[in-house]
This record gives sequence, structure tokens and C-alpha cells, in this order.
Amino acid sequence: MTDTASSLKDRVFLVTGAGQGLGRATARALGRRGATVILLGRTVSKLEKVYDAIVADGGPQPAIFPMDLAAAGDADFEAMAQAIGYQMGRLDGIVHCAAAFDTLRPQPLDSVEEWLRLFRVNAAAPAAINRACAPLLEAAEKAPVILVGETHGQVPAAYWGGFAVSKAALEAYFKVQADEWSDKPVNLILVIPGPANTPQRQKSHPGEDKTLLPQAEDLAEKLVLLMGGDGDEWRGKRVELKDVGAA
Repeated sequence: MTDTASSLKDRVFLVTGAGQGLGRATARALGRRGATVILLGRTVSKLEKVYDAIVADGGPQPAIFPMDLAAAGDADFEAMAQAIGYQMGRLDGIVHCAAAFDTLRPQPLDSVEEWLRLFRVNAAAPAAINRACAPLLEAAEKAPVILVGETHGQVPAAYWGGFAVSKAALEAYFKVQADEWSDKPVNLILVIPGPANTPQRQKSHPGEDKTLLPQAEDLAEKLVLLMGGDGDEWRGKRVELKDVGAA
């Protein structure tokens, strides 16, 4: 296992969905290890709280980049990448934690509009961000890029609807992009967090005792390992997060 703390110091990482849940926990974990974190999310007030927490933890001053991934287009993603290049001068990796999920429901209650929103946030936005940031990532010595998938993307089930289908699309994109980046210094990994105490789990399993589940902070520590040298063995692979760092 590498010395993750030293390998992340002074590096710049973009974390999407940084305002809550796994994104927030990951941003703070990276900041505690000396990384400069770009906080991307929809709600500025949430991002500001994460900003304050990272500073209070003793981490480098983060950057805030508000964006509604459900409404963003190519021009928005290009502007974001240009701003990162201009303000930070580099980008050493991305953790795609942003996700859209509302509730479990049967197909007759779904709509085209909802499916399109799920696809834009869960599949199209990560692909668009990677595409816009590719020049910065490819200029890095080593750039880990983590896509956060979901169990139902590979094993769909009743009532998971557009969420499961959009996460399946993310898995298909992962295979395409991993192939195209096979000769680049970009280390693309698809991680499956499994059941955990996150805002999404609160919606999908409201009656569950969340104290019995791994916490977002536990999962974030494993993501941080992947952002360091420990991610090399998982390059281009789909990995269950519970297996990361296991003896």
C-alpha cells in the first residue's frame, strides 16, 4: 500500500456532488491529505459548508464551482474545464459522486422527462466532464478518474426504472472510455459502493437502520486510496468498494 497522504499533497482534484453524502465525505478526506479540491454541486450553500469544513480541517483552500448537471450543456462543461486550467493550472483527477435519484416506483409512474434528467446527471454529465477535462487529465503524470456506479446498473430490478438504466449506461460508457484511455496516463475506475448510509439510501430504503451500514466517511477513505497509488491495480476495472484496501 502506498503512502496515500504524501501522494495526494499539492494535487488538484475535482469532486462532483460535493455538497452532500459521499461527495462531501470524499472532498473532506482529500483535503485532509493536502489535496486542493474543486467542489462541484448544484447548491451553493451546501458547497460553502463543505468549503468551511475543509478549511477547518486544515486542508488547502478549496474552490467552489456551482453547476446543475441536469441543465448543463457542452459550453458549460468547456467553460468549467477552461476555468480549472486558468485558475488551478492543472487537474490531477476526478471523483464523480453526483447522482440523481428520487424514489422507487413502477414504470407506469415514470415519465420521459424524468428519465432524461436521470440520464443527463448519471451518465451524460460524467462523460461530458471527462471529455472537457481530458487535455488537463492527459497532461498529468497520473490522473485517477473514478465513476461511482450502483449495483442496479449491472443487476436491474423492478421499480428501479430510469435510475438503473442510467447507471447501466454509465457502465457502458466506462468500458468505452477505459478502452480509449488505455494508452493515456488517466486511470479510469468504476466503483460500486454497495449499501451505505447516504442521502440516496435514505430515499430508497427509508425504514432501514442506517447505523448498521457503512458510513459515507468509511467509503470516502477507500476512494482516497484509489486516488493514490493503490488505484493502479484497478485501472480499467469495475470494483466493489468493500474490496479496496482489504488485506
